[in-house]
Amino acid sequence: MREYTRTVQIGDRVIGGGNPILIQSMTNTKTEDVQATVAQIQALTAAGCDIIRCAVPTMEAAEALTEIKKQISIPLVADIHFDYKLALAAIEHGADKIRINPGNIGSTERVQAVVDAARERHIPIRVGVNSGSLEKELVEKYHGVTAEGIVESALDKVHLIEDMGYDNLVVSIKSSDVMMCARAHELIAEKTDHPLHVGITEAGTLYSGNIKSAVGLGIILYQGIGDTIRVSLTGDPLEEIRSAKRILKTLGLRKGGIEVVSCPTCGRTQIDLIGLANQVERMVEDIPLDDIKVAVMGCVVNGPGEAKEADIGIAGGKGTGMLIKKGEIVQRMPEDELLGALREELLHWNEN
Repeated sequence: MREYTRTVQIGDRVIGGGNPILIQSMTNTKTEDVQATVAQIQALTAAGCDIIRCAVPTMEAAEALTEIKKQISIPLVADIHFDYKLALAAIEHGADKIRINPGNIGSTERVQAVVDAARERHIPIRVGVNSGSLEKELVEKYHGVTAEGIVESALDKVHLIEDMGYDNLVVSIKSSDVMMCARAHELIAEKTDHPLHVGITEAGTLYSGNIKSAVGLGIILYQGIGDTIRVSLTGDPLEEIRSAKRILKTLGLRKGGIEVVSCPTCGRTQIDLIGLANQVERMVEDIPLDDIKVAVMGCVVNGPGEAKEADIGIAGGKGTGMLIKKGEIVQRMPEDELLGALREELLHWNEN
């Protein structure tokens, strides 16, 4: 993260200024359905979500925020399109941040009304621009949708709100084109010190979306750009949190948890290594250990040596398996007992 960005408070969280990068997601429930929305937010919070965004397409949704806020523990962002009155209502009903695109809110007077309400409640405004909604004149100016056009559009809207006397802003510029998105963030980071919310929009399904998000966010975050992130996936929002945590941990931007490493299968593999590795990855999610590396190996011949950099590991072959610590075999057992033995070791890790 860029240490020279301004700090912005969203509920009880602070972003920018070198603070840790926070993970966001968005509910896919009907916001008007308080019970379903709260249940999803609570599940996302347990998974590691730091900030949640809810769509506010109706006045009923805006009014539901009051009750939703009572039952959740993370900041809530209201996502507004087109109707400035919904933004005003969301602010009135307790939103911790408002997401708008000033370009589709309407007249300057309507944007001013939203800014005035945000100022009164001391809540930040997220100025969002997507490549798909780039203004016609900028498309013509740059001969198509470009990173330069996206940045100009975003900064025009930032300056509009700053000229209204309000600078409590977060900026978001997104594109489904990974390299265009990366370039746009490089450009805007040189031109503003407002915190940036980073993501690859409309990334796709779990498979393609995860790859595009990992590549795009990796490029952007590695340059120290970005203060909050969202992995946008067509799927269960819980998967967005799992992916975001893994991306941050892989880049060294977030510590904690258990890391699972596993070897690729080969002709020597004599166990269901793919199934075992997936079982281990799921199993360790609820074990509260920090910075432990677990290896899952498919070969009793090379397994111990290949797992020597892990804290603990298992390897198996032809009905038998072994428990390994720091490359040393500590126990042999039937293959079907490996998973249980590993779990017991991890549950009692700090007792050793």
